[in-house]
Amino acid sequence: MDLSNLNDSQKSAVIDYDGPMMILAGAGSGKTRTIVNRIQYLIDNQNISTSNILAMTFSNKAAKEMRERIERQAGYPLGTFFITTFHSFCARVLRNEASYIGLSRNFSIYDDSESKSVIKAILGRRGISLKEINPAEIKYYIGELKNVGHFKGSENHEIFGDEFDIDKSDLFYEIYEEYEKELHTSNAVDFGGMIVGVLELFCKHPKVLERYQKRFKYVLIDEYQDTNRAQFYLLRMLSDVHKNICVVGDEDQSIYSWRGADIHNILDFEKFFPDYKLVKLEQNYRSSKNIIEAASHVIAFNKERKGKKLWTDNDQGEDIEIIECLDDRKEAEYVANEIIKINETTSLNEMAVFYRTNSQSRMLEDALRKKQIPYKIVGGIKFYDRKEIKDILSYLKLLSNNKDSLSFSRVINSPARGFGAVTLRKLENEAINEGISLYELVKKISEDFELYSHLRLSQKVKRGMLEFVDLMEEAKILENNSESPSFIAQKIIEESGYLDHLKSTKSYENQARIDNLKELVSAISQFEMIAKSQNQDISVENFLESITLDQNIEDEAISEMVSLMTIHSSKGLEFEYVFIVGAEENIFPSIMSLEEGEHRLEEERRLFYVAMTRAMKKLHITCAKGRMLWGKVQFQEPSRFIYEIPEDYLIWRNIRKNKSITQKKTGSYIDYSDEYSQEIDDFDAYEKTYYNAATEESYSTYAEGQMVNHGLYGEGMIVRTEGSGSDEKVTIKFKAGATKKFLTKYAPIELL
Repeated sequence: MDLSNLNDSQKSAVIDYDGPMMILAGAGSGKTRTIVNRIQYLIDNQNISTSNILAMTFSNKAAKEMRERIERQAGYPLGTFFITTFHSFCARVLRNEASYIGLSRNFSIYDDSESKSVIKAILGRRGISLKEINPAEIKYYIGELKNVGHFKGSENHEIFGDEFDIDKSDLFYEIYEEYEKELHTSNAVDFGGMIVGVLELFCKHPKVLERYQKRFKYVLIDEYQDTNRAQFYLLRMLSDVHKNICVVGDEDQSIYSWRGADIHNILDFEKFFPDYKLVKLEQNYRSSKNIIEAASHVIAFNKERKGKKLWTDNDQGEDIEIIECLDDRKEAEYVANEIIKINETTSLNEMAVFYRTNSQSRMLEDALRKKQIPYKIVGGIKFYDRKEIKDILSYLKLLSNNKDSLSFSRVINSPARGFGAVTLRKLENEAINEGISLYELVKKISEDFELYSHLRLSQKVKRGMLEFVDLMEEAKILENNSESPSFIAQKIIEESGYLDHLKSTKSYENQARIDNLKELVSAISQFEMIAKSQNQDISVENFLESITLDQNIEDEAISEMVSLMTIHSSKGLEFEYVFIVGAEENIFPSIMSLEEGEHRLEEERRLFYVAMTRAMKKLHITCAKGRMLWGKVQFQEPSRFIYEIPEDYLIWRNIRKNKSITQKKTGSYIDYSDEYSQEIDDFDAYEKTYYNAATEESYSTYAEGQMVNHGLYGEGMIVRTEGSGSDEKVTIKFKAGATKKFLTKYAPIELL
């Protein structure tokens, strides 16, 4: 076998095949080439049967590509060679050994929605409403248990030690146990249960484990830094006899703790395999020296690492550019303009823009469309195509046009108000019979339920109908009184229950959706500012028209596109030119990581390192002094990660009203709020309006006993007040008899 294409470290990782080994593969260090050659070396040079090798990675695509590459290099099909994902391997083991754990071979694998249905049924049997406990919270709890390998009796098995500290008297744990019984009765497992199921099988049936240990004499794991604790235990058990386990990963690229990945699987490897060999792949073949050395300085601030230092024989390359912009609009404009310049000599396919959260794409998308630069969202959806954005826009469309039955159908049950498919069909038939729109019908019904008793609507539907009509009619009053579209959108997001629904379950996905809604309010606010500066009409209808026209630009058959993506989606990719945007405190690192301590902060630094090492030729890092969130400007300091890059590797540029100041710069964090307000005086009407949106007063306007007039319900008396400023709520008893609670900043009420 020819190994001349490998460097010394790679060669060592290939030919030193006996016993436990950890290969620390730095970014761009030829990891896949090394893995492929190691497997081929076992087959060709050591005559190891393909049936005795188990190689696992994290996606079917990665497994397929690795297998094809090995077969191509070997020159023949590999037959029974096991190169697969963790879950595919475990599913196969469970089907082969199902009878040992009380399942049949044809057991079902439940997806997320099916798991939630089981949990809902359990809560229902216990008399617990979905408002008391969100099924998603239970599902998250169960997922966490399975990520660490827990099953009934696992705490008594020696392999787990004192890993588990679980309160079995907790209601959530009781529901977990009932959930597991329900799955077992249904001859089913869930996604996380496949790995835990194999752990339970091996722990309770040592003879079965022994068969697999004898078969798989060589175990190899790719992307080892992404494994959770359950997967770690599985690997330990499989390799306990021959000890021929080779794990390939990079602790500096461990960025998935939020979905269960445990960096300690790398850090603690030697505790369980004390005779292991450590090979470091430190030569980078991807990036310039400037980028690699700068990234190495940044990641060196982390304590949770094995310790390696990337180096490269590539050219020194250009300085990293740090671009300070006045606001996020200027930041997006800068990126778009710079892409146009680079495109004179480089394909758009070789450029990428990275952001910390999906919500940041909106401003960039607007700027790229304005400059007619083709782009694609990698691993995500374009901003205005995201479900939560389309939902709120549908509320606004219905407000603007109450005959829009398509928008009505989308929002009447978002969030849930009891309007299932059967109820909607009843309403659609009734609306057709009366020759009116769906919204016009529900408004009529809510005014006289008796008149429509033949529809047999449930109390839940009637209540939901009243709340929905009240919300839309109040929003219409605000619109008629020339209230701003951003204010109306904020009212709908909060008072519809949409935001509360997202907040009810703490998850990465829901937080991303909340961030997207914040960005939508900012988008509407920016539309208002531009319209005001150009003396145009500011209305919901005009905003909807502006974004519809933007979105309806026809896509031609485009072969070149800039890639936009979150940094998590960028892992494993490379581009000649990379822009990292939003490099500010509370954004990158995120505010959540700063609140959760050093461990999470180190993961944010690893994420920054991953972003830096995707760039091959040139790296731009941008930050904004003022960034609009929820329609208000917030002042941010440049990210601490920027200051961790030595000044020798970078140039700072300040972008101010079409001017650029280039300088070398280091130092501590800077408070920009005063500088921002001084600079604003020099700006045109747009920037002045933009800045003024940041002001907000906090005071109490109303008191108990005051008489008020509500635009929809008429006169009433305030019987209770809560909070102050933007959070002030009042409960009003109206002369007509109803008593209702309102958030004062959105309610159409005035003192009498």
